[in-house]
Amino acid sequence: MLKRTTIFLLFIAGALLVAGCTADPAPESQGDGNEEAAKPAVFTVKFETSKGDILVEVHPDWAPIGAAHFRKLVETGYFDGCRFFRVVPNFVVQFGLNGDPTITRNYTLRSLQDDPVLTTNARGTLVYATAGANTRTTQLFINLKDNSRLDADGFSPFGVVTKGMDLVDQINAEYGGSPDQGRIKDEGNAYLESYFPRLDYIKMATVVK
Repeated sequence: MLKRTTIFLLFIAGALLVAGCTADPAPESQGDGNEEAAKPAVFTVKFETSKGDILVEVHPDWAPIGAAHFRKLVETGYFDGCRFFRVVPNFVVQFGLNGDPTITRNYTLRSLQDDPVLTTNARGTLVYATAGANTRTTQLFINLKDNSRLDADGFSPFGVVTKGMDLVDQINAEYGGSPDQGRIKDEGNAYLESYFPRLDYIKMATVVK
């Protein structure tokens, strides 16, 4: 009796083993169709300025590190009240030093790694100003003309003005590059308002929903 029981159990085990080996394999994953959704989406930022509203379309695929940091700056209100402190006609309009020196210092203590240059410095593109490799922080400029010669120097555009470029062209250029960046960092808008009172400025920057 014991022998017959043992043979029967062995038979059942063998049948289960064969069934396991011949079962259809699990289908390979075909993805969930959201691969594109996983990529950072293009978004628009509205700059309400003393000249009027300027819209910038930001492309994270052009410069993902720079675009992500820019969005963080906008969402925390960093650019609100910032002056366009350097305007070089037929070249660039520069901004990005906060009116409060404490805030500027907090945001400029750590630099960003560079993004590769994937898009040329065409007229209307938004780009980080740098002091060399891997030194991007908060300062930005808008190209007033085709400045493709900057591509070779590592200036990586991450956005482009889609509305209001005529207003960018009108930003007050009477002071040129005279405002001292060191003093702006140390004294903020108090310095600029005392010595360069007619500078144009950003009232508020927001991500357009």
